[in-house]
Amino acid sequence: MLYPVAIETGDNEHAYGVTFPDLPNCFSAGDTLDEALNNAHEAAKMFLEDLAERQIPPPQASQLEALKRAPEYHGWSWAIIDVIIEPY
Repeated sequence: MLYPVAIETGDNEHAYGVTFPDLPNCFSAGDTLDEALNNAHEAAKMFLEDLAERQIPPPQASQLEALKRAPEYHGWSWAIIDVIIEPY
């Protein structure tokens, strides 16, 4: 499944932050954008493993365009993380 992620841009003093709007409380960070996105992929897998253990199906991904209009993500950048959900 292709999950949109909101990216809070980092700088020399702050890490890049990544959050999944469709996976509540699933977030990650990294010193570089690549590191943050790789860490986000791992965070999503851990989140979905937890849901599977509790027998909760993975949530559907939202439409990126709708999320871009959400006020809580004003000024954030966006990417898509491909997460294989079949094992969960």
